[in-house]
Amino acid sequence: VRRKPAQESQRRKRPGEGFDAPSLGIELDLRGQRADDALDQLERYLDAAYLSGLPFVRIIHGKGTGKLRQAVREALGVHPHIRSFEPGGVNEGGDGVTVAKLQTS
Repeated sequence: VRRKPAQESQRRKRPGEGFDAPSLGIELDLRGQRADDALDQLERYLDAAYLSGLPFVRIIHGKGTGKLRQAVREALGVHPHIRSFEPGGVNEGGDGVTVAKLQTS
């Protein structure tokens, strides 16, 4: 039985689903994605990063119009696993990147 894409996107995903812990990196590249798709991926990534014990992550959202950056930072501001976040440094991508520090478990 094959699901339709609409049904598949409505399926509730478990925390961290879609990210393999051993290969989980400290960066998530969301450039070019629509905000709602990017936020879904961000949520799963942050759960996996927290469960893997990563101390921080870099979220690459690009500079563009700033809509994706704003959506990402708003989501980070209310996420329970995030201790703090700030724009990336000059050598990290500047305002096209957000560095988030995770809570310790």
